[in-house]
Amino acid sequence: MNKFFKNKFGMIPPIVKIPLSVFMIILLLSLIGYAFILYGGKLVVNEENLILDASTTIETKDGEIIGTLYDEHRDPIEIEDIPDHVLEAFIAIEDKRFYQHGGVDFRSVVRAVYRDIVAMNKVEGASTVTQQVAKNLFLYNDKTWMRKTKEVMASIYLERNFSKSRILELYVNSIYFGHGMYGIEAASQHYFSKPASDLTVSEGALLAGMVKAPNGYSPIDHPDKALERRNVVLKAMENANMLSTEERLTEQGKTLGLNIQEKKARPWLDSYIDLVLKEAVETHQLSIEELKRGGYRIVVNIDESTQQLAYEQFQNEQYFPGNTKDVEGAFVMMKHSTGEIVAAVGGRKYTLGDLNRVTVNRQPGSTIKPIAVYGPALMQEAYQPYTLIPDELNDYDGYTATNIDGKYEGIVSIYQAILHSKNASAVWLLDQIGISYAKNYLDKMDISIPDDGLALALGGLTEGISPLQMMEAYSTFINDGKVVGSSTINRIYDREDELLYQMKKQETEVFSPQVAWDITEILSTTVQDGTAKAGNFNKALAGKTGTTEHPHANGNKDVWFVGYTPEYVSATWMGYDRSDENHYLTGGSSYPTELTKKILSEMDKRNTLSGEFDKPDHVKELPKPIILPQIADLNAEYTFGGISLVKGKLTWNGSDDDRVIYRIYQEKPGIDERVGEVTGESEYVIDKLNLFQSSHFYVVPYDPLTKMEGERSDKVELAFKWQQRIGGL
Repeated sequence: MNKFFKNKFGMIPPIVKIPLSVFMIILLLSLIGYAFILYGGKLVVNEENLILDASTTIETKDGEIIGTLYDEHRDPIEIEDIPDHVLEAFIAIEDKRFYQHGGVDFRSVVRAVYRDIVAMNKVEGASTVTQQVAKNLFLYNDKTWMRKTKEVMASIYLERNFSKSRILELYVNSIYFGHGMYGIEAASQHYFSKPASDLTVSEGALLAGMVKAPNGYSPIDHPDKALERRNVVLKAMENANMLSTEERLTEQGKTLGLNIQEKKARPWLDSYIDLVLKEAVETHQLSIEELKRGGYRIVVNIDESTQQLAYEQFQNEQYFPGNTKDVEGAFVMMKHSTGEIVAAVGGRKYTLGDLNRVTVNRQPGSTIKPIAVYGPALMQEAYQPYTLIPDELNDYDGYTATNIDGKYEGIVSIYQAILHSKNASAVWLLDQIGISYAKNYLDKMDISIPDDGLALALGGLTEGISPLQMMEAYSTFINDGKVVGSSTINRIYDREDELLYQMKKQETEVFSPQVAWDITEILSTTVQDGTAKAGNFNKALAGKTGTTEHPHANGNKDVWFVGYTPEYVSATWMGYDRSDENHYLTGGSSYPTELTKKILSEMDKRNTLSGEFDKPDHVKELPKPIILPQIADLNAEYTFGGISLVKGKLTWNGSDDDRVIYRIYQEKPGIDERVGEVTGESEYVIDKLNLFQSSHFYVVPYDPLTKMEGERSDKVELAFKWQQRIGGL
């Protein structure tokens, strides 16, 4: 058979054989090329690109968008949510035979090829909607024959594998509309401040007209050209029988109808948004790159009113004392009942990308005492709030802690040591309970520190603790002894609006409820009468100050106030990013204390804060400290009547605190005798008297909480006049 065809082909004259061979080669190559174009689209199409990049939004619980992340600002929308008249506008002006062709409109191709040949260059495109999708998603925007071939291949592949609706949906979501807007939804929101589902005929025509030249037909920069182009689209819709003449004239008579909302700068949001992004990356493994393309919706816990007022107060120079004007600060606040971070200020002029000082470790000073020394100590039976501990200079293998005022009382209660921030007492107590024991409690609060020295009691740390960590640590005292994990993110949704994450309260038991309440009572008094009394806030507040001295200058390096109300826990830090002999604070912890109280006062004006802490039912009340009076007006006299005809009566001006016990002593040879005591009274009657001998008495106030006596009064003599005369002989 093969021999037969070979003989037959050999009989063909050479003049015919050559053209026939050429024809067959051309036909074969054409068939191969056609097959390649028909089936080779899969080599061009990267189906990953069919998943369009979408903007991630950060929004409040009320739905207000406070931040957006994107490489291309796009909010993909389903085609069912786009009005038919909007889709028709795009089809009329870009590809009126969209529903008739198979991805390539050969009529347009023939016309374009003819004009290209005439011009001897690639001057006209004949791209269908499908081809534009292929070009936008898979190819570069250059006008070459190779790119056009790939475009055709990809278009045929799309038509063979996707519906017209899906292709059109990809198209309207991928188009660039100028001013950084990609896709019809983002464009609609930008130019008309409305969703694409609400676009009118004229608005849809305006957007459709921009496709050809988004910048050239920008209604913002070139309103006249944009209006003219819109009217061209409306005419094309009429020609395609999508509009009647009357409808077209009506729509052409409308103005552009732009409604562009000017975005006001809100610098107070940047610190909070930065924390949100850090949390998304570190806790939820969502990289910044993924957020820019993934189309997530992140609902956050911010209280924008509190966030703004905190930021505004941070602009007030009077709260930031320093030898130069570039004193920095940080503030963070959360709801202790949920762990929701409601406000965060990472710097006085913070902008995204700056150092967020909310998460930067600093020397905490005395703010560490309640969480590292007194809280752990009170967990032991040996120590109670009114347990007496030393307040004196001690040497611990070369380390000595000094009180800030240089004064030492010899012995004080734990309550008083916290109230007046006694350094010597804190170091002594840490030495007694053990450093490793104290650090175990810090570990429970997710505070891991390498330091093993007694300087830990005063916040002398190698790496320090961040304001965020301090805020969380103090939540133990207002949350029944349980530390509450904080979070800026409340919920995360994917691009399909499916819930990926829902915040839940995270808490770990650290202290007992009784210890937590006792510390709260002590720190409340600290705010009223102790080291944290600076500033004004007339509602419930408990807290502790902290100060670290500057190592190279006569000033301070870090100053703190960490505190809480019945609703919120907060931490405020002030200092310099770089501390050297040329950068030091000229004020102490009263400044962050006053600033915090100012923020709380402004919050209270907007939403009333609680006036007092409510004691949990399962804990015992902690009595307030007793201030022992100095008795300087003791008087003695005789009284007559009763079983004993003659009695002695002592009177004095005592304390308003009726818990004070007054001990009455009579001088005796050797050891004085305590003859009686009264509680909350300022007189004492002596029944047994020696009428023939004078007696001397004095009164000593006694504190039943600390079991300590105060200073004795002057002594008084009880004697008849004749006894006094005899005694004078």
